[in-house]
Amino acid sequence: MKKNLSKILALILALVMVLTVFAGCKNTDEPAPSGATEATNGSEVEPTDAPPVEAHENKVIYGSGTEVSGDLGNAWWTNNATDKLIRDLIDDYSVIVYDQFGQMVVNNSVAESVADPVKNEDESATYTVKIKEGLTYNNGEPITAADYVAYALVAYSPAVMAAGGKVASDSVVGAAEYQNGEAKELAGIRLLDEYTYSITITPDYANYYFGLLNASLSPLYLPMYSSAELTVKDDGNGAYLDGGELTAEEVTASRYIYEDRVSAGPYQLKSLDTGSLITTVVRNPNYAGNFEGQKPSIETIVIVKAEDETMMDAFKTGEIDFLSQLSDGDQINAALDLVEEGGYDYCHYTRNGYGKLMFQCDFGPTQFVAVRQAIAYMLDRNEFANTFCDGFGSVVHGPYSTAQWMYQESEELFNEKLNTYAYNPAKAVELLEADGWTLNADGTEYSGTGLRYKEVTPEEAGDYALNVTLDDGRILMPLHIMWASSENNPVSDLLATMLANGQQTADAGMEIEQNIMTFSELLNWMYRDTSVGDQYGVRTYGMYNLGTGFNQIYDYSYNFASDPDSIYVEMGYNTNYIFDKELDDLSMDMVYKAAPGDDAAYLDYYQKFVIRFNELLPDLALYCNDYHTIFPSWLKNYNEGSMWDFQSAILYAYVEGAE
Repeated sequence: MKKNLSKILALILALVMVLTVFAGCKNTDEPAPSGATEATNGSEVEPTDAPPVEAHENKVIYGSGTEVSGDLGNAWWTNNATDKLIRDLIDDYSVIVYDQFGQMVVNNSVAESVADPVKNEDESATYTVKIKEGLTYNNGEPITAADYVAYALVAYSPAVMAAGGKVASDSVVGAAEYQNGEAKELAGIRLLDEYTYSITITPDYANYYFGLLNASLSPLYLPMYSSAELTVKDDGNGAYLDGGELTAEEVTASRYIYEDRVSAGPYQLKSLDTGSLITTVVRNPNYAGNFEGQKPSIETIVIVKAEDETMMDAFKTGEIDFLSQLSDGDQINAALDLVEEGGYDYCHYTRNGYGKLMFQCDFGPTQFVAVRQAIAYMLDRNEFANTFCDGFGSVVHGPYSTAQWMYQESEELFNEKLNTYAYNPAKAVELLEADGWTLNADGTEYSGTGLRYKEVTPEEAGDYALNVTLDDGRILMPLHIMWASSENNPVSDLLATMLANGQQTADAGMEIEQNIMTFSELLNWMYRDTSVGDQYGVRTYGMYNLGTGFNQIYDYSYNFASDPDSIYVEMGYNTNYIFDKELDDLSMDMVYKAAPGDDAAYLDYYQKFVIRFNELLPDLALYCNDYHTIFPSWLKNYNEGSMWDFQSAILYAYVEGAE
């Protein structure tokens, strides 16, 4: 009874949250135009003297705060927010998707049926899915179960691993052997007939809190990944690719195919230019609709980079149609002034994510928890949030959003248990001294001014370029932190003022060196992505500033793999490079020891995970803010929310007076 009650409460919270989220959207209950006048009770609708609707091109121009990198590779490599937005617009037809409430649902536009999982004698679980007939790619070629199986065969392939892709293989029976090149067949993936496939989940992963996701695959167009004439076969021992081999080179090239890219989403790619940072997608006439059968009304979407300094003017002149997910308080107030003047509408909601300082914890000063905590004490995060958000957000103290039902259930506990790291430079110095940062560059006792040093072991010293080796062989590490900072970013500017260049930082004997770069470059360093350059494999930056947007499901499994030699670390799942067994276990137990529907167990592990994270600080959360998205009033029925992003909401919107 308690479990059911918990689930009901969670759903009620989700409903309240979504209703609150959509309350700021001015266009909520307007139906898309059907081309016919509606009448009720058999009566005629009298003509009105309403002014004619101004004609508009059936197009919207979306201004994104993140430049497109052009990597369309299924998030197996990187996951830039704008790249993801484009992928979501052109790639759809996953069997399991998320509704407006962030709840998992079967995609009824593509799945004829998803059978309940069958528990096998060895405690593995098998999910069987039947795909609907008549689905096609944007080029008109048919989609069958073989296309869904192809997704798994490519994702888990040795070629993707050799190309630097990050796809965990432990959860599917036989996937690890297939990925390592030890087996031709992928035993846990079966092509049962033309429209039916099955997935068998290993015993260790069969008890998954978000279990329905285990059934989900998406279609993949094999000719885009290989010049060989590959087909999917299954002789009874598992699915396999026949007719040639995938290569790392061709798999990598598939990420950057733009011309005539084959896809299966509401839109199809018309052009993508990483030089001008402009992407254009157009409506896919072969799209069957989303999980509710919804098809887009808007013909063309152009995605451009919106610069903070010029985007307001660009919006006023119609160069862009969206001021999207504004978080800066000054920008929000300026945008709301436009709404008040007339001609614009807006949505506002709590961000399902947070802004943060991210640390890489396997080298340099940021490998020491005392240094990360000292940085937290040296930044007045309340003042930072007040300055940046201007009343449209608040400080958070861990990896959560105030939009999440788990946080709302945990707020009282977190108020009691979480360290708020209230601004306290003296406490920062105390932590640093206790951690051994008590020396000058020559090994003498710290003089009280300049940079602090710490004697470190060869293992701690690693390959950090700024270390000093004394004549007596002692290795000293300077309290010098290399910071990768994205360009044209007001958060970066404020961090430079309040932290890196702050007097309290210098007084503490710490130097934070800001290195400004494009966001795509920052992600290459953060992911240590040697697939785009060997230099990114050299450990250089200990600190980054960026934001995290949570998925609809909160699943951190693999993200904190505690064995440095783990395949998951090699694949780049643990981008913080923090190796703490307790954090790792909690992140796994949260989703693999809480059975589907056992919300109480999931919540318990979530709370313990957040508390441990708050102590170790692999990230320093800065703020969870309210997002505001502003758009012209001729865009109707547009409803964006915490769990419902642009690429989902735009399918329901239409341009009034579209030509």
